[in-house]
Amino acid sequence: MSKAVHRRYVAFSDAHYAGNLVDGAYALKLFGDVGTNLSIETDGHEGLFAGYSSVEFLAPVRGGDVVEAEARLVRKGNRSRTVDFELRVICRAADDSGRSRTLETPLVAVRARGTAVIPTEDAE
Repeated sequence: MSKAVHRRYVAFSDAHYAGNLVDGAYALKLFGDVGTNLSIETDGHEGLFAGYSSVEFLAPVRGGDVVEAEARLVRKGNRSRTVDFELRVICRAADDSGRSRTLETPLVAVRARGTAVIPTEDAE
């Protein structure tokens, strides 16, 4: 099935917690963006996100990371779309000096499953 992928640098200003941690809402925002991208490519419409059936926070995301957000279409109904999301850390800041390293194996930080709906033409 179809998928869309976005990569983004996580600014140090996005970190709000001790240990330079970024809140979980950061991942959900990225899922919204990549899910919209998937809807446009799949259906020619941004779609409307109905909700998440599951969200798992598996590993920390930190300021200075480079992350990759993926949305993968797993089921296509008449108007509903089931989408699996995954946020992976692909580069990690070594410290606050600006040095970073690319991870040999991306670190899966967040997984989620959600439902998007493509409105009918006559809906307002």
